[in-house]
Amino acid sequence: MLIKSYVICYNVVWLFTAFTFGAIIGDTVNYWIGHLLGRRIFHEKSRFFKKEYLTEAEKFYGKHGGKTIIIARFVPIIRTFAPFVAGIGRMSYSRFITYNIIGGVAWVAIFLLAGYFFGSIALVKSNLSLIIIGIIFISLFPAGLRFFGYILKNRKRS
Repeated sequence: MLIKSYVICYNVVWLFTAFTFGAIIGDTVNYWIGHLLGRRIFHEKSRFFKKEYLTEAEKFYGKHGGKTIIIARFVPIIRTFAPFVAGIGRMSYSRFITYNIIGGVAWVAIFLLAGYFFGSIALVKSNLSLIIIGIIFISLFPAGLRFFGYILKNRKRS
């Protein structure tokens, strides 16, 4: 029994290390793609990629960049774009990598350990698909509220 517990803990430590490096490296590559290539898509005649959006991104990441990188890890769609936009918005790499490491470690620790501990509960095993749908809904809910609030606010102005 002691050997089995040791092997399981060893596997969780190995997974934590591998997943953390993967999360950090993935966001770092995404940042550098945005940093090196992203500005090329912005020009005055573009319908979606206007220079004014670039200026707004720079201001936003100057003020909220750190917390955006950490919080974006926990929001499924946003986590794909946040590092890329940080690179486009010229967030300094030293600042980005600091928050990337903090967010990566926190994200992997929370989800890996939650899966490790809750995965052995019978209720969780038998309702896994419902739990996944619930997690997705809960993680998108704050962004959805913000999005619909933004739409309503702009509709009132029109």
